[in-house]
Amino acid sequence: QVQLVESGGGLVQAGGSLRLSCAASGRTFSSYAVGWFRQAPGKERELVAAISWSGESTDYADSVKGRFAISRDNAKNTVYLQMNSLKPEDTAVYYCAAALGRYRNFESWYNYWGQGTQVTVSS
Repeated sequence: QVQLVESGGGLVQAGGSLRLSCAASGRTFSSYAVGWFRQAPGKERELVAAISWSGESTDYADSVKGRFAISRDNAKNTVYLQMNSLKPEDTAVYYCAAALGRYRNFESWYNYWGQGTQVTVSS
């Protein structure tokens, strides 16, 4: 069983930065791949970034490549999403999710989800 809690969301101006954190409970968190998803009003939830259990492999949506960076610290049971050069279209609720083994880019792959954190980017 893994429980996930996101933090770090907020209101930021376009061009600004935020760092989201996903804190996990559970001794075996280092065995889980983690994905950051987001859902904007009226839109489907989409994968933003994913990271393997070791942190050696990452993947990003085209819309955030070069601006966002996912990382993890397994000693702290935490995964981060550094978001730079934020745009109004990045406004959404951001969720972290965990899956045992490899990551995939579809949400049904992930077994455990956090409650989400709101990110709002003003123009």
